[in-house]
Amino acid sequence: MTPRDVTGGVDELERLLASRLAGELPGGSAQARLAPRPREGWQPDRVPADSRVGAGLLLIYPSGGRPHLLLTVRDGGMPLHAGQVSLPGGGVRRGEAIVEAALREAEEETGVRPQEVRILGELSPLHIPVSGFVLHPVVGVARVRPELRPQPGEVERILEVPLAELSSPERLHVETRAFRGRDYRVPWIDVDGEKLWGATAMIVAELLSLTDNPPPDWS
Repeated sequence: MTPRDVTGGVDELERLLASRLAGELPGGSAQARLAPRPREGWQPDRVPADSRVGAGLLLIYPSGGRPHLLLTVRDGGMPLHAGQVSLPGGGVRRGEAIVEAALREAEEETGVRPQEVRILGELSPLHIPVSGFVLHPVVGVARVRPELRPQPGEVERILEVPLAELSSPERLHVETRAFRGRDYRVPWIDVDGEKLWGATAMIVAELLSLTDNPPPDWS
């Protein structure tokens, strides 16, 4: 597959993603490209019935003439995934739709106003065994760079990442981590000095695959 140029404007990318999101998604095969190995408790493309439902927003917008992706660094005092690179997002409230939850959480955490976002569709849901959540990623675009403000106590830092750079081999690293007496191989992407890994990286991997720019194979 020939990599697609995503260094230009957002309009062409928006059309591409809207078309791809309306079709069959690559799902677990794409998510697995940036999954830790082994990834215990995860069965690709399967969602446990008793999982809690979460929603996250993958917001793409122009900055400096290139499409950028909005990410956050979670506050170090958060009970789950503290200090990790994440999508703006959180739990879905009773009676709330997935898209509504993603937009609400993005506004609360980063100041992005829902009326600024055009929703293109959803990526494949991803089961996160460590938290018991199934995260539903929502893809949206903004015509201009939003005015961003991190929510104290929830967001330590906002990251604005050129989308094309997330597929760069120079940004991909692999390290070994010990957890509960077992070693794991963990791929991560360098994002302005932060490590994009785990569930967020797996979701980003599917997004990149839809743009014909999947992350490099590290196996």
